[in-house]
Amino acid sequence: MLKNRFFDLALTKASGILGTRGRLVLLLTKLGMKLKSVSWKDVNAAAAKEKLLVLGRISRAYATGQYREVPWKTMVMIVAALAYFVMPIDLLPDLMPITGLTDDVAVLVAVYNAVSVEVDKFLLWEKNRSLVA
Repeated sequence: MLKNRFFDLALTKASGILGTRGRLVLLLTKLGMKLKSVSWKDVNAAAAKEKLLVLGRISRAYATGQYREVPWKTMVMIVAALAYFVMPIDLLPDLMPITGLTDDVAVLVAVYNAVSVEVDKFLLWEKNRSLVA
């Protein structure tokens, strides 16, 4: 899918993270902290932020056992994208102003598009769930 050695590393780590609920919860905690620290106006990526939030919600629902209708391979890709986002050192280190998140957004969008069918199913489940509640 992506030719990026840092994303390949994130994919390798994703299976281990996904296989242990505590690790997935820790990743989601780090994701929350990183989301708060990013200046989204500098990145100019509101759509990317929304995609990231959706992938985070899928992962949280998976971790809590509320939503398990996602194939393992899809979850590995989602978790890898989230791990890539929270890793400070990647293709373009996040410490570089503005451009540091460019690769993170590119990976995020590529993964989101690759798993869009499963994302759509999750969003429908989420919508139906909120109608029942």
